[in-house]
Amino acid sequence: MSAELWRRDACELAQMIRDGTISSREAVEASVERMAAVNARINAVTVDLAEAARAAADRADAAVARGDALGPLHGVPVTIKENVDQAGCATTNGVVAFRDVIASDDSPVVANWKRAGAIIVGRTNTPAFSFRLDTVNALRGRTYSPWSREHTPGGSSGGASASVAAGITPLAHGNDIAGSVRFPAYACGLVGLRPSFGRVPAFNPTSTAERSMSSQLMSVQGPLARSVRDVRLGLAAMAVGDVRDPWWTPAPLEHPARPGPVRVAIVREPEALAGARLVPAIEQALQAAAAALVDAGYDVVDEGSKSTPGFSRAYDLWFDLQMAEFAEFMQPHIEAHGDDGIRTAVRYMLANTGRRSPLPYARALPERTRLIREWNMQMERTPLVLTVVCADTVYRQGFDVESAERTAALWRDCSTMMAVPVLGLPAIAVPTGIADGLPVGVQLIGPRFREDLCLAAAEAIEARLRPPSGWTPIDPRW
Repeated sequence: MSAELWRRDACELAQMIRDGTISSREAVEASVERMAAVNARINAVTVDLAEAARAAADRADAAVARGDALGPLHGVPVTIKENVDQAGCATTNGVVAFRDVIASDDSPVVANWKRAGAIIVGRTNTPAFSFRLDTVNALRGRTYSPWSREHTPGGSSGGASASVAAGITPLAHGNDIAGSVRFPAYACGLVGLRPSFGRVPAFNPTSTAERSMSSQLMSVQGPLARSVRDVRLGLAAMAVGDVRDPWWTPAPLEHPARPGPVRVAIVREPEALAGARLVPAIEQALQAAAAALVDAGYDVVDEGSKSTPGFSRAYDLWFDLQMAEFAEFMQPHIEAHGDDGIRTAVRYMLANTGRRSPLPYARALPERTRLIREWNMQMERTPLVLTVVCADTVYRQGFDVESAERTAALWRDCSTMMAVPVLGLPAIAVPTGIADGLPVGVQLIGPRFREDLCLAAAEAIEARLRPPSGWTPIDPRW
């Protein structure tokens, strides 16, 4: 039995543990064995917590035997990204200088998953300072996609995405300030949810200062998994409130059904996507997703640039806000402690944006409010948007350290990934198929705190496009 458990999703494992079909120890052993079989090839899990996980699994099984109340993730193996605090572990954030920054307390997302019964089997890789869309650093090395040794697993949650795609765990933690959940999910053929701003509490006790303002407003914690239902389960467990995060909002996870079919707007025009043009494989993925939604009873409207306020201005504001703060607060640390890759990637980003003066930054904050208002009003009529994660197929490694011109082009391709954090909206990446041996997929965006709408639409796409055996988990293909 245990040899096959690594293929099962989190919901199924949790139910099997709850009804006594398997033990948590069996589920954890299957995960640990799978990690031993594949992780040396993909370098996704950078901290092996197998022994602690076995002990936690035994405690979980004792709780089942006693008839204790069980959490929704009771006994299920998961991973945590190396940029959030987990008691007893280093919060390295992919930086050599931080390898001895040992957390004494859990961050809210770790504490919430533990309280839900999850068993942490390891910590996953991230680029230095978690600020690249490729996952490689001088401390832990490169993470490889199980789909291709030459292509990126995404970033910054690349270790999380590669580990789930390869079957190490069914569910992984990630975080997203510019696509760091959605892009790795896209690159590895997974489902990845960026929750609404304020949905999931966040705080690192090891932090020596508060994050800059735009980082507080745009960074969120979210789950990656192989199925929509596992993402739903992971979100519910991580969204429990924590007084350490003053931005957390006690919004309901489920809402009453809307009357009539839900309207979905397709956004694919270059003028709405900061000038990005979709390659044929991504255009086909969007068409397939739209057809799946129509088949499921959604009212899909294709009104061109009229269907939404578009992403282009929100994309610009991401740079106005984030890079102004970044140059002031983060770049000195990256120059002092970062590796060659992150220093190069950031220099190319700054070459395209320049050092922002206080005036554009000051104007960007109130303009952000105007854009959010416009999107809120549009979403009263059309509550879902179907668009791309990236206008191009999965990139080859090193794509963000080639040149300033290449960096400008890739960020245009990924304009929705920056626009969504500016708007504070929930968004989910969902796979739609395979093109030239690599995953392709789309993104669904909903009103703030309406993750339920995003999840339901993603399930409709998944139900119609996913093959019976799924696209993942897979053995490394190289």
